[in-house]
Amino acid sequence: MTVGQSRGASLFETLTSTVMGFILSVAVQRALFPAMGHDFAFTENMVVASVFTAVSILRGYTVRRVFNMLRDQLP
Repeated sequence: MTVGQSRGASLFETLTSTVMGFILSVAVQRALFPAMGHDFAFTENMVVASVFTAVSILRGYTVRRVFNMLRDQLP
C-alpha cells in the first residue's frame, strides 16, 4: 500500500504554487487590463487576484484530496 500525501503537505504545496500564480497574475493583469481598455488601480488588481487566488487554493486542495482518496480505494 502506498502512503498518500498528508493534508498539510497537500495544502502547503497548493499554497506555494498559488502564491507564485498570484504574483504572476498581478503582473499579467497590470499589462493586460490597460491593453483591453480597463484602467484599474493597483489595489483593484490585488482584489481581483486575491479572489481568484482563494478560489484556486480551494480548487487545488480539493482536487488533490479527491485523487488521494480515489488512489487509496484501489485494491
